[in-house]
Amino acid sequence: MSVVKINVLTVPAEQREVLEKRFASRAHAVENSDGFEWFELLRPVEGTDQYLVYTRWRDEESFQAWMEGPMKAAHQGGGEGGGEGGERPKPAASGSTLWSFDVVQQAGPKGA
Repeated sequence: MSVVKINVLTVPAEQREVLEKRFASRAHAVENSDGFEWFELLRPVEGTDQYLVYTRWRDEESFQAWMEGPMKAAHQGGGEGGGEGGERPKPAASGSTLWSFDVVQQAGPKGA
């Protein structure tokens, strides 16, 4: 079965809108990746400053190929640095943790 990757992003309140706009501007960046199955950006409702970036992949190899290719290129952009010259904007998140899961059971609506 599939694998799920959840990137837990700590996002200060003043950066929430920035984060959401950045994800919206590259909303389709992952959709054509081999093995990609699903994406969701989950906004915290109360009690936390952590967004969850949920992705589902056919297998670990598909996720790793995306990490080493399109994702790496998108996040490196103009190289390292803090945006001098305007190339790389400051990260909206102040921290990040990656959780990994194997899907062992799943269900959907009947008749779908």
